[in-house]
Amino acid sequence: MAAFSPELNTALMFGFLLLGILVGYQIAFVLGAIGLAFGLSLFGMNFLGSFTLNFMAVMKNYVLLAIPLFVLMGNVMERSGVSEKLYGAIYILAGRLPGGLAVATTVLATIFAACTGVVGASVVTMGSLSLPAMLKRGYDKRMVSGLICAAGCLGVLIPPSIMIVIYGPVAGIPVGDLFMAATGPGLILSAGYILYVLIRCTLNPKLGPPMSREEQAAIPAKEKFKIMGTSFFPPVVIILAVLGSIFFGVASPTEAAAVGAFAAMLLAVFYKRFTLAMVGEASESTLRITAMILTMTACATLFVSTFMSFGGGEVVERLMLGLPFGKWGVLFVMLLIVVILGMFLDWIPTVLVVVPLYTPIAATLGFDPIWFATLIIVVLQLSYLTPPFALATFYFKGIAPKGITMGDIYISVLPYIGIQVAVITLCVVYPDIILWLPNTIGR
Repeated sequence: MAAFSPELNTALMFGFLLLGILVGYQIAFVLGAIGLAFGLSLFGMNFLGSFTLNFMAVMKNYVLLAIPLFVLMGNVMERSGVSEKLYGAIYILAGRLPGGLAVATTVLATIFAACTGVVGASVVTMGSLSLPAMLKRGYDKRMVSGLICAAGCLGVLIPPSIMIVIYGPVAGIPVGDLFMAATGPGLILSAGYILYVLIRCTLNPKLGPPMSREEQAAIPAKEKFKIMGTSFFPPVVIILAVLGSIFFGVASPTEAAAVGAFAAMLLAVFYKRFTLAMVGEASESTLRITAMILTMTACATLFVSTFMSFGGGEVVERLMLGLPFGKWGVLFVMLLIVVILGMFLDWIPTVLVVVPLYTPIAATLGFDPIWFATLIIVVLQLSYLTPPFALATFYFKGIAPKGITMGDIYISVLPYIGIQVAVITLCVVYPDIILWLPNTIGR
């Protein structure tokens, strides 16, 4: 392969990657094997040193240490009864609205996204908590199925997002700045879902009947204040403290993650859910998720290192910049490629392979690096809902009752995909949606 041109080597590497995915091998090992095989054939046995260094660099990356800490924080909160208490408190506030339970589900998903940053945990938790209650009260199964899938994906955007923790070091952008940049689009998406539910349930109350007057009267005002004080404010204060310490430069993301994990433990003690069994389950889940993410990161880094070493990055850059569409046309093509990759790949290889290629192209085109990075992250969130490999729909199917088919779920997410496309368009037309917060208190 050493005699081949960079263009041919580029085609071969991506061709073998596609073949490995279609055959069904684990994507991490496909990336690692292709990177190692091409590296050895192009650069000889000396490349084995690069193989070792790539793994060591990932394991010693201080920023990536935030991943197990944020995941542990989310796992402890999930197992300590925080979600159930939050859901009850939010329903008391939103229950009188049309589609009040669905609104409460969206608000809870938004808060829970700031706890865990892992889509699978959010979708399963939201579905387990809210779906039986909504179906029992006669809510439209398609509207609420799509809502749970879409709202569960907010963990990709709303800090502390694991995707952002991975993306920052790969693109050479401070994770704290990306956290701030992603907050605006994340909250707008959440508001968009709530607005959609309110409009549909106002026009047709049968889709999501509000809380009855009898239910409202059954809870005295004193009890409502008590529920808000013990169930709503403690987890919200922890989340705001963790994010505030990052936004205002008091702590790095890794330090804030450690504080958040410790605070989640204290919250479990406060709710009398702290047991060694609970800590063991949370730690085991954290270990599994972290090992998967870091193995994928190390293998993808090896693939990209080989690709860049023989000039593959320059090949892709020349190809993109040579497109006769202007800078906005090139941006559209790049985003479209991310959408297509997201339909077939998990976000980790997509980020680790695409970002090193796209970042210099975006800089050449004159795009703000934080705006461009956040736009890619928003688009990647779309991949959780777009078939055939729409992971959020698979997670939801695992906890859905028999009356909800995979066809129902695919149809149910279509309006929410439309909302996501609308928010992506808004972020392109109005860059300050992304840049206002980092420009104000960040960089």
